[in-house]
Amino acid sequence: MAWDIVIAGGGFGGYHTARTLEKVLPPHAARVTLVNEVNYLTYTPLLPGAAAGSLEPRHVVVPLREQLRKTDLWLGRVSGADLPGNKLIVDSLDGRRHELRYNQLIIALGSISRTLPIPGLVDHAIGFKTLSEAIALRNRLISLLEIAETIKDPDVRAEYLTYVFVGAGYAGLEGLAELQDFAADVIELYPRCRVQGMRWILVEARDRVMPEVAPSLAAFAERELRGRGIEIRTNTTIERVADNFVTLKGGEVVPCRAVVWTAGVRPHPVVADLGLPVSQDGRLDVDATMRVKGHQRVWAIGDSAGVPDPARKGFPCPPTAQHAIRQGRLVARNVAAELGAGGKVRPFKYKTLGVFVDMGRQKAVASTAGIKWSGFPAWFLARTYHLANMPGNKRKGRLLVDWTVGLLFDRDTSELGAIGNPPMLDRDAAGANEPSPAAPAQLTAGAPAAEAPSANGTGVGDPPQAPAKPRAKPPRRASE
Repeated sequence: MAWDIVIAGGGFGGYHTARTLEKVLPPHAARVTLVNEVNYLTYTPLLPGAAAGSLEPRHVVVPLREQLRKTDLWLGRVSGADLPGNKLIVDSLDGRRHELRYNQLIIALGSISRTLPIPGLVDHAIGFKTLSEAIALRNRLISLLEIAETIKDPDVRAEYLTYVFVGAGYAGLEGLAELQDFAADVIELYPRCRVQGMRWILVEARDRVMPEVAPSLAAFAERELRGRGIEIRTNTTIERVADNFVTLKGGEVVPCRAVVWTAGVRPHPVVADLGLPVSQDGRLDVDATMRVKGHQRVWAIGDSAGVPDPARKGFPCPPTAQHAIRQGRLVARNVAAELGAGGKVRPFKYKTLGVFVDMGRQKAVASTAGIKWSGFPAWFLARTYHLANMPGNKRKGRLLVDWTVGLLFDRDTSELGAIGNPPMLDRDAAGANEPSPAAPAQLTAGAPAAEAPSANGTGVGDPPQAPAKPRAKPPRRASE
């Protein structure tokens, strides 16, 4: 291969960068390596559907190896960079450190939930940005209903039937609407909870919900939520979060057992460790072509980059999927042009074409090319848009099946929080002479090494391993 191109991050930006490079680069001209912590892309706009049970969780993710057949996928965590040596430092899943050489580096590390120094927030609240958080939130809701059904005191039961969402942007409003819709369906199975009813509260620090959309659309969304019995507290913040209550601005104490934090995002923390220039908001400082300033071989896109917004002079592009997708496609062509594969380096000129906010119950708000939509037409447009943008025909087909099933059948109420956390095998039944994993130093001289917890696994549910045999050291890859 003539060139090594490394993409850090497998979200919308990173995926579409790799996908476009596969199309525009001549065959065998470059080795494209995508580094990501998981082997899938999460289609984040569909997370509320996964949390509410209207979508199978595996159907809102896209396996990267299936879609990127010409790209090397490297699972690991970016931990730094050697910029003078043109190397990206990556820690693999088993803890080994690697140095990936590059001729061109594209940083698309995305963002994480932004937290504030509020007492108890990190300990008791749950985010809503990843698939694991969405599923955990659904399991939390069902568990609270199960517990509330066993409580006789109505005042105590009310704690388990109160849910507080903090942040009224896209994620907060869509997540609240979908989960409240789900809870309104399943509460019919809980007699005590049904009689007492639930309480849902949306807290927003600004003066209205969804400042990203037109005021008329935000007003429609607010009316829809209030019509469902949801309390909306604008110009309100939270001051403290505890296990069984949250304190709002002004000292009001709301007894509750579920607080969901959706109040914004910030660039991935490792961005600050790369040795590259960053702006005041923590994003990488790039020019209009998405090249990091002062670094000829480094580019940055998505939520971690301050790409100038053509629609708002002096401001960076908003952290939305549609911007990350277009940035990924363009930066791929700019990198190809930089390597002499045709074309020329161009600035980013995309402007937002529309927004879609799905609120469940076949209701949504949308704005497309200046036309405002609400109600069922907006809901239909939103689903059509997401279906068209979901990568891969297999995933598109599964979405259609899930949505069709949701129209015909009731939602599933199983609480599957134990998935991926198997219990330990019964050591008492296995034999009284088996040593405890908590005291490996007590292994007798004749005990096989496989009885100790696996050094590479979790020690929970790991199958017995044969004694390790010495292996020849594998040859180093050219990119290491």
